[in-house]
Amino acid sequence: MPVDVVDLKSFYATPLGVVARRLVGRAIDSLWGDMPRQRLLGIGYATPYLAPFRPRMERTLAFMPAMQGVVNWPPNGISSSALVEPTMQPLLDASIDRVIIVHALETSDAPEELLSEVWRILTPGGRMIVVVPNRRGLWARMDTTPFGQGLPYSRSQLTTLLRRTLFSPENWGEALYVPPLRGRLFLRAAVAWERAGARLSLPFAGVYVMEATKQLHRPVTVRKVRRARSLSPVLLPTPGPPVPTGRIPTADESPNIPT
Repeated sequence: MPVDVVDLKSFYATPLGVVARRLVGRAIDSLWGDMPRQRLLGIGYATPYLAPFRPRMERTLAFMPAMQGVVNWPPNGISSSALVEPTMQPLLDASIDRVIIVHALETSDAPEELLSEVWRILTPGGRMIVVVPNRRGLWARMDTTPFGQGLPYSRSQLTTLLRRTLFSPENWGEALYVPPLRGRLFLRAAVAWERAGARLSLPFAGVYVMEATKQLHRPVTVRKVRRARSLSPVLLPTPGPPVPTGRIPTADESPNIPT
């Protein structure tokens, strides 16, 4: 079940939420740092990560699940956020260039349907970034943050899900090596944790940040065609003389034949 939007907004207002936004934002920016003016959509609660891209985009939208709730975004000016059903996006086919999914996939009751709907609205060759909790990470084991809610993923599970919904995984990264503790010591050392975890390729990052592209053609299953064997001529028996079907007489019944 999605986390309430009030709790999500409150988390990102805390020092730990600020650190999470900065570290996950770095991972996203490393994948999409130099991006032309395009149409960008955030699904879930992606507004903390949409803000840096908004000045460079042609249009930026934030769609939030109906079960989660919605907040006005951006705080100033015309609102670009909306309350939607994730599996029924109110957009035309091939109308969005880029999508960022945060706090949505792991809490969705129908993740395949959600990704299939994203595939529909993406332009040919469109790109998507998915941020999900790492099954082996500390953040997924503690429910004191939004990343500890829902179903976490392993890298292979996420890759399989993306391929099953006609996406091709291209690049991936990890973030949040720092433990999800609110102590000042951990928060001050967050950057050092991040550098050490990335350098040593430690397996307990808090989230996966995976980029995928929309496959342009649906895969077609090829079946082996069996060729019909050549027919051999069938030889039918030639009809013979008629076979008598009467009863054979006994010796007493046989006529007297003169010798």
